[in-house]
Amino acid sequence: MNLDWSVLAPHADRFLDGALMTVFLTVATMALAMPGGLVLAFLRLSPWSPVRRVTTGFVEFFRATPLILQIYWVYYVLPAFFDIRFEPLTTAIIGLTCNISSFNSETFRAGIVSIRQGQWNAGLALGMTRLEVMRRVVLPQATLRMVPPMASMWVSLFKDTSVLSAIGVAELMFQARYVATQTYRPLEVFTAVAVVYFLITYPQSIGVNALYRRFRTQE
Repeated sequence: MNLDWSVLAPHADRFLDGALMTVFLTVATMALAMPGGLVLAFLRLSPWSPVRRVTTGFVEFFRATPLILQIYWVYYVLPAFFDIRFEPLTTAIIGLTCNISSFNSETFRAGIVSIRQGQWNAGLALGMTRLEVMRRVVLPQATLRMVPPMASMWVSLFKDTSVLSAIGVAELMFQARYVATQTYRPLEVFTAVAVVYFLITYPQSIGVNALYRRFRTQE
């Protein structure tokens, strides 16, 4: 089979637009999923059992089901049964935010509960409220432990945006599929897109590994 890489040049703008959309989806989702995950973590640590149970059910649903199924559910089921309709881009952000918030909540929760009870007791003994202890003592230390897994989640999220092509969001994989059908050169197109993903995600992966080495022994 003869390779013809020249077919890619006329569609360079599409690939660029797709890459920019992928970056936008990643940034927008993480910007929403960070506070969302923190809220869910606090709710799972709530002293009220009904709140913990409802939150746990929400988190475990999104952690235990495929992302593509969640996207389909928001895009197809909500309109069919509840007459709630969203544009593909809105659907993408809602689905990704719920999914990533659920995973982030476990990272936040694990970081918080990893702080020794003695530090809580010391803060309370100094006259702080529980909220002050959380804000001034627990969260600063827990954040150091949460940085590496959060960075890893960022890299995974960047790649997971590719499933959004299934509902017509014009991210990088969607554009690649379009170009492949127009040029009848899937080998060149998907190889080029694989290279683009690699060039963007590999430096991020190196950064994640550096964060793990930097923060893994923090106390």
